[in-house]
Amino acid sequence: MGFLIFALSFKKTKMKPPSVFKLDASWEKVKERMKENDINLTDADLEYEPGKEEELLQRLEEAMSKSRHQVIAYIESISSNEDLAR
Repeated sequence: MGFLIFALSFKKTKMKPPSVFKLDASWEKVKERMKENDINLTDADLEYEPGKEEELLQRLEEAMSKSRHQVIAYIESISSNEDLAR
């Protein structure tokens, strides 16, 4: 019984995807560079308010047809001036 409880609690903590990203540049700069790299992204897709990262990530996952992990990696690469390829 103890193993089952451990396995269930481990699964819950392990399965949660990252939802916060780290910005080295201002969001305005990141947003403009993302629009330059992907002309299909709109201002509405890129609307961001601190504390509402989940909403932004959900919109971008759908608009870019990418996973959450890929979207976060892309945002962080743009922010750190690495320009991760789409």
